[in-house]
Amino acid sequence: MAKRDYYEVLGVEKSASAQELKKAYRRLAMKHHPDRNPDDADAEARFKEAKEAYEVLSDDEKRGAYDQFGHAGVNNSAAGGGGFGGAGAFSDIFGDVFGDIFGNARRGGGGRQVFRGADLRYDLELTLEQAVRGEQTQLEIPTYVSCEICNGSGAAKGSKPETCETCGGVGQVRMTQGFFSVQQTCPTCHGEGTIIKDPCQACDGRGRIRKTRTLSVKIPPGVETGDRIRLSGEGEAGRNGGPSGDLYVEVRVLPHEVFERDGPDLHCEIPLGFVKAALGGEVEVPTLDGQVSLKVPTGTQTGKVFRLRGKGVPTVRIREPGDLYCRVSVETPVNLTAHQKELLRKFEDAVDLGGERHNPRTRSWTDNVKRFFDNIGS
Repeated sequence: MAKRDYYEVLGVEKSASAQELKKAYRRLAMKHHPDRNPDDADAEARFKEAKEAYEVLSDDEKRGAYDQFGHAGVNNSAAGGGGFGGAGAFSDIFGDVFGDIFGNARRGGGGRQVFRGADLRYDLELTLEQAVRGEQTQLEIPTYVSCEICNGSGAAKGSKPETCETCGGVGQVRMTQGFFSVQQTCPTCHGEGTIIKDPCQACDGRGRIRKTRTLSVKIPPGVETGDRIRLSGEGEAGRNGGPSGDLYVEVRVLPHEVFERDGPDLHCEIPLGFVKAALGGEVEVPTLDGQVSLKVPTGTQTGKVFRLRGKGVPTVRIREPGDLYCRVSVETPVNLTAHQKELLRKFEDAVDLGGERHNPRTRSWTDNVKRFFDNIGS
């Protein structure tokens, strides 16, 4: 009987990734496993077929030969539906499929299980000026560091970790029931692969101690809220000689009393007395580099925005500074004396004589309101 296409057997496309192949085989293996289907010859045949297909397609060299020559390219290397015994057969293929569930550990010298240290995050608050100009700052980081007394081994001075007798230093033990074989963490050494009989007193055998470290960090000019600076290897120390994690500095720029930032641009509001707004003149406008003079034309209204080119700030991604946008807010006088109020009434009378020429927006608004009510009444 002709063999079915291996991709068809696993139910995947020819472009399937290694993870997709593994997922498909695991699903079929669990469905057709002989232990779950006793005395079912068809299920056993499908199980062997899926096993053979996965053994070929999970091997890059075999898969390349199969893709080029079909079954003829792998006749000598495929499982061919043989028995389950022998090295590299059923237990090995299942170990590959289910190894991610039980944690295939990376191992260092002496068979010890190596753990990478955890990544850390530090929230750094900066003023707008600090964020724009950048600076060198000191960070106090509470973290785990490698124990200097035992050099991270966890064993007392003059001793060393001993190979676990239960797992032989592997850190895992294989449990077999019938044809089904899986690995699990060694109950004696808890996956370490070694036993510490004489622990270091400084770190209680952990190989790490809690300590606050002082780091000098250079903040680049132009950082913004949400920017993240990665310091490789400055996180928690690894275990059993594993590499340290990384430190991520998360930037938060504090609100400014004058400016609001929008990327490379700055925005601010300028209160303007109504006399200067009416007559025009010059006002002093603040920037991060000092004050500049802004010419205000006559008849300036609230909401008018003036743009000062190049008076914004650079960013990490845009080195050229943006612009400063100044929004005018005409300020109404308060706490007037009786004399001042009288002068304003006389001024109002004088302006009213000019009609629409002096207050065009007021006159236009009044006409629109009158037209609205006339339409309602008609």
